[in-house]
Amino acid sequence: QVKLMESGGGSVQAGGSLRLSCAASGYTYSSRCMGWFRQAPGKERELVSTISDAGTTYYRDSVKGRFTISMDNANNIWYLQMNTLKPEDTAIYYCAADRRTDLWCSRSRWDYNYWGQGTQVTVSS
Repeated sequence: QVKLMESGGGSVQAGGSLRLSCAASGYTYSSRCMGWFRQAPGKERELVSTISDAGTTYYRDSVKGRFTISMDNANNIWYLQMNTLKPEDTAIYYCAADRRTDLWCSRSRWDYNYWGQGTQVTVSS
């Protein structure tokens, strides 16, 4: 049984930094995609970033240059380093994972079968 658990959320002022972690247990796929999604109140869940075991990464435009995704394959943990945070980054952040079927990870939430419970990130102005 695959379980994902996020940590590292919190409250910061604009311009601050946070690092989110997602620890996976029971995850045995060697070809893997991991992603970070977020959902703000009243909005759809949106993709923030993905990373694959093949080394491909993706960032949505609004976080490029500020967020960095990384992966510790040996320990089944992946991270999202978030710098220069803005109030519009406020949301619940979810990690997600599934088997990689292409060089690039899917950008659709519907293609990820494993999800964490979410961690709140609040950025005040």
